Amino acid sequence: MRLTRTSDLWWKNAVVYCLDVETYQDGDGDGIGDFAGLTQRIDHLVRLGVTCVWLMPFYPTRERDDGYDITDFYGVDPRLGTLGDFTEFVRTARDRGIRVIADLVVNHTSDQHPWFREARSSRTSARRDWYVWRDEPPEDGPSGVVFPDAEKSLWEYDEETGQYYLHRFYRQQPDLNVANPAVRDEIARIMGFWTQLGLSGFRVDAVPFLLETDGQEDADRLPDPHDYLADLRAFLGRRNGEAVLLGEVNLPYPETMEFFGGPESERGDELTMCFDFIGMQKMYLSFAREEAGPLAAALRERPEAPRDGHWATFVRNHDELTLDKLDDDERAEVFAAFGPEEDMQLYGRGLRRRLPPMVGGDRRRVELAHSLLFSLPGTPVLFYGEEIGMGENLAAEGRQAVRTPMQWTADRGAGFSTAPRGDFPNPMTGGAYGPERVNVHDQAHDPDSLLTRVRTLIERYREAPELAWGRTEVLDADDPGVLAHLSSLPEGAVLVLHNFSSRKIDAAVTVPGLKGGRPLTDLLTDDSVEASAGGRVDVGLEPYGYRWLRVDTPLDDPERAAVVRQERREGTSPSTARAASTRRP
Repeated sequence: MRLTRTSDLWWKNAVVYCLDVETYQDGDGDGIGDFAGLTQRIDHLVRLGVTCVWLMPFYPTRERDDGYDITDFYGVDPRLGTLGDFTEFVRTARDRGIRVIADLVVNHTSDQHPWFREARSSRTSARRDWYVWRDEPPEDGPSGVVFPDAEKSLWEYDEETGQYYLHRFYRQQPDLNVANPAVRDEIARIMGFWTQLGLSGFRVDAVPFLLETDGQEDADRLPDPHDYLADLRAFLGRRNGEAVLLGEVNLPYPETMEFFGGPESERGDELTMCFDFIGMQKMYLSFAREEAGPLAAALRERPEAPRDGHWATFVRNHDELTLDKLDDDERAEVFAAFGPEEDMQLYGRGLRRRLPPMVGGDRRRVELAHSLLFSLPGTPVLFYGEEIGMGENLAAEGRQAVRTPMQWTADRGAGFSTAPRGDFPNPMTGGAYGPERVNVHDQAHDPDSLLTRVRTLIERYREAPELAWGRTEVLDADDPGVLAHLSSLPEGAVLVLHNFSSRKIDAAVTVPGLKGGRPLTDLLTDDSVEASAGGRVDVGLEPYGYRWLRVDTPLDDPERAAVVRQERREGTSPSTARAASTRRP
């Protein structure tokens, strides 16, 4: 794989790390994380192997939705520092080879944002049309309450002007009217501002809601929302050719493909990457059943991303672990396995838990999830604290249960802050997952720790271009507990096996085109396995075990390598290429 190509498309094999500035490191002792503190923790991310930091909202806010109720898109919340602190962090990260992206939250503003305060001052206000107003909630308007525990409607009556305004999220977060050209220009201006200060792109919040036109009185005359998203991507490309848009699009695969730029990746000129919500949810169903089938089916169904785009894979993110795309019975299975108590669940559709407590602290299952994260096709995205196995605090409200302060040391403040714990933005995790037992310092010096293992997985992922750049094929295994997939490039391939069950399994997988007698080297242990006749590979897997096996397919079978190259030139389907590669005279 040519390094010149991989460096141009840096997101293809990036390691993305999501963090919240206010819960990561306090630099001035007031109990709140800040950019000054974060900057001093950069080398932890370097040692871990992170290549891109994703910052959750750090803008001025009323803190009514953990920073997502923004009052100024062009500033830094004073609790977290200044614009100078922000730019110093970005410069330091870039010096260490780490790019930075940030949340772009432009579906709505805070109701205390100057734009909305002006808009609600009068029906004739110059910014009235920056938001969506109606005399009565329209019957053909958007439906579905995002936060059913707090809201019963998407429309809130404004006493001052006698109209209703739209809010897809909380009532204190009125939706911007993206149909208004002035609003679209302002969003571009926001992107340009932060790009100029060093950002390499944005994680775009709630993309389908941002582009929604349901209920607009002139919806039939509005420009195509996807044309607008393509315009944003083009604008960003002009400002910074390496910049990306990582989209939060929790929809079925065919609908998600539209946000890449069309069905079957026809254009690929909208979002650079989309999170694979379907694969993530099916992975937890596989965990619950101890069977690979649900995840294997999702991977087989997942369309190819555009040529220069990518899927983003994750074990969980900063919100609840959503299971909304599972059917009711499937969701009940996952709830029963990993969150049977009511206070572990949220909105009837997700879990407000981190993985280690969900699996009872079983290190084998935690490692299994991380092995999947770094070996499945897509760009891996870590949520802060996952690298050390942090837990949640169910005493915190809602989603805050998983947004507890980062645990650096075993002292009372966890190395996060010297202030009293009562001054922290969220309560610390305690018990078996408290900082006394789970922290960076202790694990950094332990060769058998989870942190050390995650570092190794990241190193091997970065050393195996097939995983990020190759064509992936889910192979048939002879046991329902085993997921086997082959990621191939003309130069070679990597065969990865995962055992979802608590049983020890002797798995058998046939690798297309692989001749007998060829050794397969384990990338994680340097052990080897020898292929038998017909490309059959027999591998022993411990309960919840996994293997990453290097297959030097072109060296073994030049004919197959030639077929793969021809396939790439002609766009031949994988199944056609496989059939051609297995033909022998």
